[in-house]
Amino acid sequence: MIDDQRESPVGKRVSLFVTCMVDMLYPETGWAVVDILEYLGVQVDFPMRQTCCGQPGYNAGHRPEARRVAIQFLRAFKDAEVIVVPSGSCGTMIRHEYPSLFADNSRWRSEAERIGSITWEFTELIVDGLGIKDLQLRLPYPHSFAFHDACHGLRVLGLSLEGRTLLGNVENVSIETLAEADVCCGFGGLFSVKMADVSGAMLDRKIKNINSCPAQIILCGDVSCMTHMNGGLSRQNSAKRVRHIAEVLAEGLPKESNQ
Repeated sequence: MIDDQRESPVGKRVSLFVTCMVDMLYPETGWAVVDILEYLGVQVDFPMRQTCCGQPGYNAGHRPEARRVAIQFLRAFKDAEVIVVPSGSCGTMIRHEYPSLFADNSRWRSEAERIGSITWEFTELIVDGLGIKDLQLRLPYPHSFAFHDACHGLRVLGLSLEGRTLLGNVENVSIETLAEADVCCGFGGLFSVKMADVSGAMLDRKIKNINSCPAQIILCGDVSCMTHMNGGLSRQNSAKRVRHIAEVLAEGLPKESNQ
């Protein structure tokens, strides 16, 4: 979703915030983001002091602890021109929650607002920021996909068409419709722990829709949702799986760009 108040990222160096779960569980997602951006001629760096954005503590109500983690984030990315994150939930934390987290601290609030203004979710950066809708990609073999719209990306960042636009222009791709694609998978971070029964019921409904969908693979923009849904699919011995869109797009890169 385009925000006319934001400065254009075109021609600027992009700093990757890889997120905790990508760093620990899905490094291939981070590499895919880098591969795609470098294919587009974007200079990418990785601030080594980055840790977490503070979202887990913030959502649990531990504001002082979340603030300390967020300050570390602001320090790590103080020299960034543009920040890209392969996660709608982390992007939401940085862009929308940091200002309230530092509401009583003018120094850090100002920096939080600046950092938030240069932070983009991965597909949002490409489509809305760089203005690129067709990456000129081709998958090696025909595949069918459908999308799950992760809650933060859809409801807070307004992302829905970006991923579908990029994938829709990839050769050897067909896009199916997932029933209730915009309905929560039940993860919600600590929600899945504190409200496990409700979370499980929501997941069961999502898994039922995935298994009924003709698509071979479901795509989303948050590895947290991906982990939750794949866990449910695995426990039901389903052949279906959920993947991050960056990984699939990277598989369509020209061979010389994907080595």
